[in-house]
Amino acid sequence: MQKPDRSLQLTRKAYLRAEDCNVADLATLCQAGTNPADYPLAARVEKGVLVYDCPALLPRIDDPAFADTLMAEWAEAFANGPGVIVLQGAEPDHAMIDRASDIFRDLIARQTAAGTGGGDHFAKPGANDRLWNSLEKHCMADPANFARYYANPFLALVSQAWLGPCYQITAQLNVVNPGGAAQSPHRDYHLGFQTAEQVARYPRHVHLFSPMLTLQGAIAHVDASIEAGPTLLLPHSQKYPAGYLATALPAFRAFFDANAVQLPLAKGDMLFFSPALFHAAGTNRTTDIKRMVNLFQVSSAYGRAMEAIDRTAMCKALYPALMTISESKAANAIAAAAEGYSFPTNLDRDPPVGGLAPKSQAALMQEALAQAWTPDVLNAALDAQSAKRLP
Repeated sequence: MQKPDRSLQLTRKAYLRAEDCNVADLATLCQAGTNPADYPLAARVEKGVLVYDCPALLPRIDDPAFADTLMAEWAEAFANGPGVIVLQGAEPDHAMIDRASDIFRDLIARQTAAGTGGGDHFAKPGANDRLWNSLEKHCMADPANFARYYANPFLALVSQAWLGPCYQITAQLNVVNPGGAAQSPHRDYHLGFQTAEQVARYPRHVHLFSPMLTLQGAIAHVDASIEAGPTLLLPHSQKYPAGYLATALPAFRAFFDANAVQLPLAKGDMLFFSPALFHAAGTNRTTDIKRMVNLFQVSSAYGRAMEAIDRTAMCKALYPALMTISESKAANAIAAAAEGYSFPTNLDRDPPVGGLAPKSQAALMQEALAQAWTPDVLNAALDAQSAKRLP
């Protein structure tokens, strides 16, 4: 009897492959359900989603012991439970939210008049209104309103529950206009913002730790009925190891379409979920509701390099030498010198048009070599790209 190829076994263990994805495995995870007894601080379970009554919790969260217990329950829900929670009534100051909405509408109007903005990760560009970097723009437009908005204790608690201290918040406003179609089902940042081909190059353990680096959330700026298209969610799907490869597969999309759930959200409600949860913005079937939500992507403090490097200067200096060596050796040198990741960037000037992410510096270097650009042409392109990425 022929012994199995040990090298092949190790490769299969270390790398996930799209052809090995089985929708029955996802179905088994999702059909397990959410046991309310495992989450005693939740007010209820609705369609498999944990719902917390924030006005009832608010008087207790200043007690450090209670706050730790609550955060532990949320962390367990994201990792091993349904992967999603609703914080009902998290922000009771609706006048403050309305002021923030007015700020965002004004910023969108200015952006539209200037012909800037646009692009989307998982929906047709231009179908809805996107305000990239709403965090900074909000702060600069009305610091007092920003302070009240981001002083919310539940936003701070849930961020720390998943990421620990020293987290950093970014935010992007999304307005799904009447008639706006649903997004395609997906997972989120980091691995969720790359193509299946790129994702397959990362070893299995990266698929497993990527969701630990960010938390995805949102606050509703308007009441959103099911007809207005609140986020479609597939509880427990974050536990499927190969999910970053599976979201684009027809069988998995069909399973999502058949089993995803939606919960209506009221103004001031917050929704948080693991970035590995299969989800998608829903179709707005109303004729008069612009479904405005501010999306939070909260990042771990640990996703950063140790030193600040001027990689643009390195690329300019390196390029002539790259033109004299083999393609494979040049690729290795580029990986060491150039910025290989598309983020962070300024999504107003560098939106994900035509793909999930803007072009990276390393990709620009590869393009220059493939097309035999002169150093002057590359230098101009590098400067233009760097300018796009500036705040």
